[in-house]
Amino acid sequence: MRSRIIMSMLAGATLLAGTLLGTGPAQAAPAQPAGARAQSTDVPAAQSTDVPAAQSTDVPAEFGTDWHDPITAAPPVTRPAGKSCQVTVAEAQFRDFTPYTGTYTPPKGCGDRWSKVVLRLDGKVAGRQFDRLGYLHVGGVEIFRTSTPEPSPDGIEWSVEKDVTRYSGTFRAGHDVEMLIGNVVDDTYTGVIDVKVTLTFYEGRQAAAPDRILTLADDSTLTTPRNSERIVAEVYATGSGGGCEEYWYLAVPKEAPYSCQADDGPYREVQIKVDGRLAGIAAPFPHVWTGGWSNPFLWYVVPGPRAFDIKPIEYDLTPFAGILNDGRPHRVEVFVVGVPEGQSGWSAPVNVLVWQDAKKARVTGGLTVRRAGDLANSSTYTPGTEHRLDTEGAHRLTVAGYVDTSHGRVTTTVGRSLANSSTHRWTDGENVDGLDATWTDDESVTVDGRGPARTTRTHRTYTMNGTTTVGADDRLRTVLTLGDRAAVVGTRGERRTAWSRLDDTYTGDATFTVNVPRDQRHAVGTTSERYRLHGSAGCYDRSLTTVQGVLTEDRRGC
Repeated sequence: MRSRIIMSMLAGATLLAGTLLGTGPAQAAPAQPAGARAQSTDVPAAQSTDVPAAQSTDVPAEFGTDWHDPITAAPPVTRPAGKSCQVTVAEAQFRDFTPYTGTYTPPKGCGDRWSKVVLRLDGKVAGRQFDRLGYLHVGGVEIFRTSTPEPSPDGIEWSVEKDVTRYSGTFRAGHDVEMLIGNVVDDTYTGVIDVKVTLTFYEGRQAAAPDRILTLADDSTLTTPRNSERIVAEVYATGSGGGCEEYWYLAVPKEAPYSCQADDGPYREVQIKVDGRLAGIAAPFPHVWTGGWSNPFLWYVVPGPRAFDIKPIEYDLTPFAGILNDGRPHRVEVFVVGVPEGQSGWSAPVNVLVWQDAKKARVTGGLTVRRAGDLANSSTYTPGTEHRLDTEGAHRLTVAGYVDTSHGRVTTTVGRSLANSSTHRWTDGENVDGLDATWTDDESVTVDGRGPARTTRTHRTYTMNGTTTVGADDRLRTVLTLGDRAAVVGTRGERRTAWSRLDDTYTGDATFTVNVPRDQRHAVGTTSERYRLHGSAGCYDRSLTTVQGVLTEDRRGC
């Protein structure tokens, strides 16, 4: 049997351990010297600079030892005009699993109320290294989670930016800082990950932000201020750490002959509970890191959606505010459906964002509705020359509650509906391994108080469609399409007040020879990403294409 580097993805025991596609397979060509790197200041979610399309003669026949620095098509973080102040939060070289520790001090000269706060990570790494997962905590609050690109032998640099204005309540005081990008450096894996993280504060009218950001105690309990009128939990949920939960969407029941097995198959759902009662449900985003699907040549330049800026799942817990505001500690716990209790493989740190009633010392209320549907989760295994697993999953939850505030009674109703459908096909030996999967996560939040009720409806869709094949000549080919889509509509009464529609689509096709030294892999690959965001706030449209690590297209619409 061939070495397990195919898509079951123990090829991916990577994290924390180790547009235009042609119609035919990507074929190797005789090796030629790689062209010079196309230098660019483009960064994920940062200011972007147009890059001229490379001439066809600049595209090498196959990957060499250098390629374009990592880049995504995501929009830049907009920045207000006016005075700003910058603070360095962390600066470190990660060689092992020792966290960086330091101290954060609020900026001087920009006051303590800001119109925006922007985090920026600048990184560089050279040599050979796996993708790694990282986090940054300020005062125990996780303000950033990321993964890293895999380097070229000659070295790469990349940057990521994130709007972190919502954590302003934490930034107003000094705190301890902890950052970790777990890494292994030895004679084989030589890449030292060198990063610097800064916060830029923009003086001006204070942006809307929570009053407090809380974290759970060691016993998973939470004590909120007694005048909390809105409470939102955010969970940075990632299947990671190597092993099968990094590829949870490919897991099969134990009766099926596959390298990644789970009791209940691939259905995963991230649940949050308050004092043992189900308070929120969500579909986890199917992250693909930069060593994923057995083929790093897919990700060297353009990563999968959200790989560099991992977004938290949000749960509106305001219906439980009347319970949480009694001044006592309450258990708040996160569970991942499909993962046995106590089994490792998921990380799910929790922040709790709290808005307080400035005119009332105590806000009382009650939970009025908590209606959970039956969890549907079925996987049907069909054996054969081509094995097949069909999975269907679904769940619904509605919760409602009220708070009596200084501006009257406010009722919040949260409804969420999840669905997952997937077909997994593979052959004996997993030399052919494919998945076609869709996840939907529909949410409605209605706030009814003074004046017409305000409702925000969000329809999220995640898609993954791909196949990895290892031929008789040991050529491994991966063809993959990923989708991250969301439609959001806000209404007040019968009037639409805001709307947006996101479509972030990645496509890739890459081939290389397995089980040979790097200089004999003869890798080729074409990747592209198109990020479109339209709505009442404006329009953004950007497309990227790479061939053999050369950026051949950087096109902007709107």
